Amino acid sequence: MVGVYQGSELVTVFGGSGFVGRHVVRALARRGYRVRVAVRRPERAFFLQPLGGVGQITAVRTNVRDRASVAAAVSGADGVINLVGILYESGRQRFDAVHAEGARAIAEEARKAGIARLAHVSAIGAAPKSDSAYFRSNAAGEEAVLAAFPEATVHRPSIQFGPEDRFFNRFAGMAMLSPVIPVVGPNTRFQPVYVGDVAEALVRSLEGKATPGTTYKLGGPEVKTFRECLELMLAEIGRKRLVLMLPFPLARVAGAILQHLPRRIITTDQVRQLRVDNVVSPEAEAAGRTLRGLGIAPSTMASVLPSYLWRFRPKGEFSRPDLAADPDR
Repeated sequence: MVGVYQGSELVTVFGGSGFVGRHVVRALARRGYRVRVAVRRPERAFFLQPLGGVGQITAVRTNVRDRASVAAAVSGADGVINLVGILYESGRQRFDAVHAEGARAIAEEARKAGIARLAHVSAIGAAPKSDSAYFRSNAAGEEAVLAAFPEATVHRPSIQFGPEDRFFNRFAGMAMLSPVIPVVGPNTRFQPVYVGDVAEALVRSLEGKATPGTTYKLGGPEVKTFRECLELMLAEIGRKRLVLMLPFPLARVAGAILQHLPRRIITTDQVRQLRVDNVVSPEAEAAGRTLRGLGIAPSTMASVLPSYLWRFRPKGEFSRPDLAADPDR
């Protein structure tokens, strides 16, 4: 795009500099929206600027625990997308504060500002009585959003994959260094969904293509166990590794120790999450509360994974994954 952008409709994206956010911002910019990226550290959102024209994408300092900053972020906007979430708790970043109270603040301030549409991202598995604090807080966030903004759409994606994901990239990196990949819950089922498809679903919601007040469950075209996902990844990067099952009791002990390390390899709450399948429910499928219900044909893993996992192959992009499979690599 060339020149100074002069579009009219403005969308505020909370958490727009994250994994999902960059794809949402790109999708909005391509459609011609002005995008206000509401993040705690605007300087970390500068990389989004090239996705749009001059002045089309701006970042503002916002903390969902600070009502005044939330109100300022939604002021004058036509639509709002909330992507704010954390995978583990640290310092003042607690599940309830971010997923529940943060979501409440965004929905209530959006309602006060007269925003027309709000799309909120939660997680498949969200349930008020879940053993996982992560899932309970997401359920509380959904309830708070719909109480304040009944016309909002809630989107529950399964595990998302894409160039910057923390799933396939993480385990592929592990496979480069270790002959063994430890796995908690190898038979837990996932329905991995391409992050670009999730972004498209959110934008379509703002464009009125989703049913107001409805919860959509977003999954890809394939259901696979945790072990099958790792086997697919290993085949793609051309490496043979032992996938070692960790029993849940041992995993809980490991999580209790490792969750205190800076990199948070795994936490006890994540172990609890892995006891529950992460797939689209038959009820959502039947009701059309899915990607296909929004007119989106979900992308397969086979069509996307090669575009970014090639860097984990023994010889990078020059490796053929079907010929590698050497246990010493």
